[in-house]
Amino acid sequence: MSEFSNSPDQLDTLLVRGGLTRSNFGETSEAIFMTSGFVYESAAQAEARFTGDDPGYVYSRYRNPTLEGFEQRMRLLEGAEACHGTASGMAAVFAALAASVNAGDHIIAGRALFGSCHVILTQLLPKWGVTATLVDGADLKAWEAAIQPNTKVFFMETPANPTLSLIDVKAVADLAHSVGATLVIDNVFATPLLQKPLELGADIVTYSATKHIDGQGRCLGGAVLGSAAFCTDKLQPFLRHTGPALSPFNAWLLVKGLETLSLRVERSCDSAAALADQLYGDKAVAQVLYPHHKSHPQYELGKRQMTRGGTLLAIELKGGRKAAWAFMDALQTVDISNNLGDSRSLITHPMTTTHRAMPEEDRTAMGITEGLVRLSVGLESLKDLQDDIARGLAAAAVHA
Repeated sequence: MSEFSNSPDQLDTLLVRGGLTRSNFGETSEAIFMTSGFVYESAAQAEARFTGDDPGYVYSRYRNPTLEGFEQRMRLLEGAEACHGTASGMAAVFAALAASVNAGDHIIAGRALFGSCHVILTQLLPKWGVTATLVDGADLKAWEAAIQPNTKVFFMETPANPTLSLIDVKAVADLAHSVGATLVIDNVFATPLLQKPLELGADIVTYSATKHIDGQGRCLGGAVLGSAAFCTDKLQPFLRHTGPALSPFNAWLLVKGLETLSLRVERSCDSAAALADQLYGDKAVAQVLYPHHKSHPQYELGKRQMTRGGTLLAIELKGGRKAAWAFMDALQTVDISNNLGDSRSLITHPMTTTHRAMPEEDRTAMGITEGLVRLSVGLESLKDLQDDIARGLAAAAVHA
């Protein structure tokens, strides 16, 4: 097995060859071990597998060679000690949180969250005696004021879904660690390429690999990365006994996705930055939110902790829902979809889709308005995307 660093000059090699293993057949593309179980040479070996004395495989819900190839490459890319794949991004988030708390514990989270993350914190975990306080992620004093004697986890998305608001990772990490708490970050918008949470002080990082890592709308998957101690002692038992296992076929697709990740993300970032310039100041636009655009209220923070601005933009259109829907319906190249990080450009209206189940007061506090749309920039030609955005703006201007 080849080992590569995650330094910028070796990154592309790592994405193609990191964690690569071959079977005795010497295949060029990683094999898919599409099996649920494994056989043993003897009853004694079977016992040794179950006791852990023999490091071989037992059952694909526990470990699988294809899944381990994906995990190893992700571990190297992130610079983490360990990684576990999951069936989806939400399985990764829930596993990371659930493995980090016990009944009676308390979580502090940045208020700007994906809808399902909000449900986990406010509806699901409280059933098992875990409470959560949501705060303005940009306000360090709000994080500090929310600390309770039983606070065990700080949780954030940055950039956040769907408003592209940012949180100072290092500052919150230092605060969390000062009270003995763990910082968990959902890094899906930044991708493993544009932001390194572990280097900024985070303890655990989660991804929806469905997004940029697959990046082609083919499969679901997730990943949790952290210390070897956390993954072995807390996360692995949770995953083994609750069963959010990643399919070997999906793991293979995700390994293939990693091979082109940097090419796709760089291209999409280039286009997203150009579209932010196009949108800024248009008469139909109230504001465009892109972390590396100078108009972003946290531009300096975005430049400090992200190497690029990312592949997504939040666009606030004048004229509310009528303008937002007119903008979306006029698009001919960009598809209306709730997914993101795809090779195809996609747009959604968060208030009526991804965040519709969230209480209105929480949406308002997050800045999710009737006029907000979230644009995920894909790999189409920039000229076609610019022409499409111009069509949308012309339609929205009628309602501005």
